[in-house]
Amino acid sequence: MSDITASTLDQPEVLAFFDAQTNTISYIVKEPIGNACAVIDSVMNMDYAAGRITFESADDIIKTIKDRGLELQWIIETHVHADHLSAAPYLQEQLGGKIGISEKIIKVQETFGKIFNEGTAFQRDGSQFDALFEDGDSYHVGQMQASVIATPGHTPACMVHVMGDTAFVGDTLFMPDGGSARADFPGGDAGILYDSIQKVLSLPDETRLFMCHDYGPNGRDIQWETTVAEERAFNIHVGGGTTREAFVKMRTERDATLIMPKLIIPALQVNMRAGEVPKDDEGRPSLKVPINSL
Repeated sequence: MSDITASTLDQPEVLAFFDAQTNTISYIVKEPIGNACAVIDSVMNMDYAAGRITFESADDIIKTIKDRGLELQWIIETHVHADHLSAAPYLQEQLGGKIGISEKIIKVQETFGKIFNEGTAFQRDGSQFDALFEDGDSYHVGQMQASVIATPGHTPACMVHVMGDTAFVGDTLFMPDGGSARADFPGGDAGILYDSIQKVLSLPDETRLFMCHDYGPNGRDIQWETTVAEERAFNIHVGGGTTREAFVKMRTERDATLIMPKLIIPALQVNMRAGEVPKDDEGRPSLKVPINSL
């Protein structure tokens, strides 16, 4: 962890883009000096009932990057999302950049490759992505160093990306009044999630934390930025010194009451392929619906 805690807390510029259909927040992260940037957790829009895919959310990001004269170097996935589809290939086609995710994507591909009966044509080696990160790895966005912390529990491939005084936490944490991610998907584990959250809460107090989702608990306005200090003190699931045992009990009981995300079936098939839509034997974009498997 010593190479991840920032010795000098640079302040990258962070631009947030909220997708109301999936309550997802995507980000452009620009280095403090220079024009290099990364995009975190992009969204491809889908009308599931109509089987129609569009790119309004990604186009907003593309327009902003072009208007600002920025150079997209990285397209980061904090994990394999179950609630929205990634627009990573579309962004890459338009602007370039490398697509990166945790090296544990291989575990996710193995699990869901079986569930979706993908057969031997589907490569389960992470080769759909340009970069596979291991815990503690670092990379650069222009002159800004970024580091990764493995935070499994919600999924095996969850990672937090730390850039200067910011950290992008994916689904590992929500805003303090939102709590934490569920841990009942295949490969999830509430105890491991608690341990991962403690890694995040060990970052410097002033570290700015950016959420992947917000649902406006109790009717408040949508929010996506908090700090380590605020999460440690006030998070309703892990704040105030909550024990591992208490968290696991709460998380297990709560998860048993939750319904599946509306887009989980298309999202998993697309996102484990780095945002590419699978095709049938005739080369047409097509999705499968496994029965009683999730």
